[in-house]
Amino acid sequence: MKHTNVTLVPLTAEDREQFILDNQWAFKHGAMLEFGERDDHLNEDGEIISRKTIEHCIDDPQNETYRIVAAGKMVGGMILKIDPETHHNELEILFTLPEEHSKGIGYGAWLKAEALHPETVVWKTCTPYFDKRNIHFYVNKCGFQIDQFWCAYFQPDRNTPDGEEQDSNEGPDEMFHFVKVMK
Repeated sequence: MKHTNVTLVPLTAEDREQFILDNQWAFKHGAMLEFGERDDHLNEDGEIISRKTIEHCIDDPQNETYRIVAAGKMVGGMILKIDPETHHNELEILFTLPEEHSKGIGYGAWLKAEALHPETVVWKTCTPYFDKRNIHFYVNKCGFQIDQFWCAYFQPDRNTPDGEEQDSNEGPDEMFHFVKVMK
């Protein structure tokens, strides 16, 4: 499979704001391709993924946040939630800038993430139901399997491990949840 050799560089404080903006643009771009500019999946700030959610992911002490670099240029980002006890880890966020799509960058970044955490028993992630590009990527490229469809008939537990309730208005109402069993 096509992949580009990339480097995962830990996020610096100086690049935090650009990481957030790039992340929001990448997700918004996918929604606009699918639904056009009048998209009811966008929140009140006009985003698919809120600043609050991205900042929460970046600031979570269990998480590792990286910029994806290819040919010396920042081309995306990734946030991994690592559970050192269960080794059931999560890909919280993965994005490439829209102008860098179809170059194997996401797949190259995913291979690096797997190599960083060979102890992983299970990887988990999710993506909006409408993002066919992401669904193809996770299933056909990375080897994940869809294990749940979150919708009006089924919603996952919205409480975080620290007991804080997640914002139920965050993100699309319908999401595919994926798992990849490693061992």
